[in-house]
Parts: sequence; C-alpha cells; structure tokens
Amino acid sequence: MHPGFLLKMHPLKCLLPAEASSRCAGKREPEKEAEAQSWIEAVIGERFPPGIAYEEALRDGIILCKLMNRLQPGIITKVNISGGDYKFMDNISQFQKACVKYGVPDVDLFQTTDLWDQKNIALVTQTIFALGRTAYKHPEWRGPFLGPKPAEENRREFSEDVLRAGQTVIGLQAGTNKVATQSGQNFGASRKIILGK
Repeated sequence: MHPGFLLKMHPLKCLLPAEASSRCAGKREPEKEAEAQSWIEAVIGERFPPGIAYEEALRDGIILCKLMNRLQPGIITKVNISGGDYKFMDNISQFQKACVKYGVPDVDLFQTTDLWDQKNIALVTQTIFALGRTAYKHPEWRGPFLGPKPAEENRREFSEDVLRAGQTVIGLQAGTNKVATQSGQNFGASRKIILGK
C-alpha cells in the first residue's frame, strides 16, 4: 500500500510528531496570542520577558499562577519559582485547578502537555480567553477583561392566562391566508401552439 494513500484517508492519524505539531501550529492566531498576552500583562502588572516567545514565557506556569492570584487572591497558595520540570508542570496543573474553581468550564481547559510540550498553543490561548470571559462573572474583579461579555440568562414567568391567550393568536411570522389566491397568476410568457404546419 502506498504511504500517500493512508495520508489521504486519515490525515491527522498517520502524521509523524513533527508534522502533527506543524499542523497544530497552523491553527495558532498571532493576533489572539498578542491580545491574550496584553491582557495578562495588564492584569499582573508586569511585561513578559523580552526576546522570549509567548509559549516559552507561559511554559513554566509562573505567569499563569500570578494571573490567577491577581484575579482571585490566594487561589493558588504555592507557586514554584524554581525546582525543575516537575515543579513547573505542577504550576500548570495548579493553574488548571484554579481555573475550574474560578468557574472556567472544563471543556475550555488545555491539557498540561499542550503547553509543556507545546503541542497545542492555540488551545492554551483559548483557555486564557475563557478565563477572561469568566472574569465578567466576578463582580469583585475591577480590572481589565478579555473577550466579549457572556450573555446572561433572562428568565420570564408567564401566568396560565397569558399562556392560554398566546395559543389563540396567530403570530406575525405565520402571515395571513386572506389574500392568497391563484387567480391572476402568470408565470412566464404564454404559449401558442400552432397545429398543422
């Protein structure tokens, strides 16, 4: 079987790790990353280290932990500033747990390897945007927000009388059938059939 055949059938399943990471890198949006970085810098009150890429600056989890502690002071009790890879991966894990406590939906969270191994930086940025949207739901937060404000539920209660009255009314979207007839309808030009020629 020709190797190109498999690639056509299952383009993501048969890629080598380097190819897969380049495909994921194609999903990244530099504008969104810059917006997320600007928001993080505004919230924590410090700039990302100069000359270091966005994903590298976030990789040890220190900036992410600072971000969570600014949004909700004390939500992460211990931030590992040094200690090696396992300590830094623990920072990322603590950030994720703090996001859940803060109200970020589980479906919006990235996996630790997405950031640590830089497998899916676009998903990391998506999590940061989800965190920014969740901040709107915390009235105690007076700082900057990221992304659009989520819609709020607007429940309405109707009495039985109002519900019954609504069943007798034909909505404007239903239209009317009082003027619909086929008389006078003419589609296209009239046909003339000439016989005998």
